[in-house]
Amino acid sequence: MGLVDSVKPASVKQRVSRVLAASLVAAGALMATAAYAGPTLDKITSRGSIKAGVGTTPGFFSPDSSGRWQGFFVDIGRALAITALGDPEKIEFTSSSPQQRLPALQAGEFDILLSGVTITPTRALQLGFHFGPTVFYDGQGLLVRKDLGVTSAAELDGATIGVQSGTTGELNLADFFRKQGKSFKPLTIEDTRQFNAALEEGRVDAITQDSADLVGKQRQLKNPENYVLLPERLSKEPLAPAIAGGDDRWLELVNWTVYALIQAEELGITSENVDTFLDSQDPSIRRFLGADPSLAQAIGLDPKWAYNIIKNVGNYGEVFERHLKPLGWERGYNNIWTNGGLLYSPPFR
Repeated sequence: MGLVDSVKPASVKQRVSRVLAASLVAAGALMATAAYAGPTLDKITSRGSIKAGVGTTPGFFSPDSSGRWQGFFVDIGRALAITALGDPEKIEFTSSSPQQRLPALQAGEFDILLSGVTITPTRALQLGFHFGPTVFYDGQGLLVRKDLGVTSAAELDGATIGVQSGTTGELNLADFFRKQGKSFKPLTIEDTRQFNAALEEGRVDAITQDSADLVGKQRQLKNPENYVLLPERLSKEPLAPAIAGGDDRWLELVNWTVYALIQAEELGITSENVDTFLDSQDPSIRRFLGADPSLAQAIGLDPKWAYNIIKNVGNYGEVFERHLKPLGWERGYNNIWTNGGLLYSPPFR
C-alpha cells in the first residue's frame, strides 16, 4: 500500500502537468494564429501584390517618362513589398487626391496610403486608421510672389491664398491668421496641379501646402526665382504610412519595414556595402541581416528580408539622397538621431 500510495500522487501531478503544458501550447498557438491573421494581409497574400495610394509630387511620388513610379514614398512601398511578398515589384501605385484617399482606404480600395498622410487623433480615433512610424517630418509653408515684398507670413494680411480643399492645411491656415489677428482670403483648389497656374496668373498671392510639396512646386514654375518660400512653418506635419484598422500583423510589417531602413543607416549598412557585413561577428548585425536566422524565424519572416530591402532599395539615407537631395532638401529633422535628427529605430531582437 505504501508503495502504491507513494506513486499515485506523482502520477496525478504528472498528468496535471501534461494537461497544463498542452493547454499552454494550444493557447500559444491560438495567440500566434491571431497575431498572424488579418483581412488586409490575407487579401495582399491572395492577390500577390500590395495596392498603395500615392500623390503626384516630384521627389516623393511621380511616374517617370516610361510610366514607372519613382520617389521617396515609392521606395518605401517597394521595401514593404519585399517584407510582405519577397519582391519589390509586387506593389501597385495609384494616384489619388487628398479628398479621395482616406475614403478609398476605408473602403478597402487601397491596402496602404503612401501619400504623405499627417498623423492626427481624428484620423486615428474617429476614422479608425493606424499609422506606421513617421517617415518624413514636415510642416506647412507658404510660397509667395517675391514682388509682394513680404518676408514673413504675418505680413500677408488680406492676401488671397490658394489652399487645397479637404486637407488639414485649411484649418492650419485659419488658425495661424486668427492667432496673428490678421485676415486672408482663401481660394480652395482641389487639384494641386492647378496651384502653379493660380500663382502665375495672379489669382492668388501665395499658395500653401506642406513645405515638401512647395519645394517641388517652386521648381515647376516658369520663373522660380520670382517666388520665395517663407521661413515660417504653420504646423507640424509628421507624415507616415496609413492603413485601415483591424490588421495588427499588417501594421507591424509596415512598422518594421520603416525601422529596417533606419536601422541600416544607423549601422552604416548601404546597398553598396551590405554584402561585406554578412561575415560580421556583431550579434545585432547578424540577426538584422539574417546570418543568424533565429530572429526572422521567430517573427515569421524570410531571414534575408532586411538584407533584401537594403540590397534593392538602400537605407533611409540613400532613399532620401536619391530622391529629395536633388530638390534642395537638407536632412534636418529627417536625419538619424546620432546626427541630430528625429529618426530612431528600436532594437532588432
